[in-house]
Amino acid sequence: MNEKETMSAVHNSMYRQILESGYAFTVQVLMDIQILSKQDYEKWRFGRVDYLERVCKVNLSRLSFILQAMQDYGKKQGLKEFFTYYKRWGSKGKDSFKLRLSKKGNETVEKHYAKHLVKGMKAFR
Repeated sequence: MNEKETMSAVHNSMYRQILESGYAFTVQVLMDIQILSKQDYEKWRFGRVDYLERVCKVNLSRLSFILQAMQDYGKKQGLKEFFTYYKRWGSKGKDSFKLRLSKKGNETVEKHYAKHLVKGMKAFR
């Protein structure tokens, strides 16, 4: 998939997510455009993969392009940014821990992956 096709696929995924739920988020975009499989996502959520980027089917340059395409679409659509963090599934209390999204764990990169782009506030009511 070239950059134009990738950008179109990202925008289509975000548009559909916003129509359905009022917000779009990176992990779902990656699954929608077949960069991340549902099985690999679940492995990561259960803590069997040390960071999300490891199981994405493209290089870091392409992932960066996708994150930027999401950012640009969000700005053009007037979407608001909200951040979340992902906790490991299957654990509670002290055993629960925050999952890493990027190889280096850089805070700025982590925030880009953990960003939810929201149309208004109704998605959180």
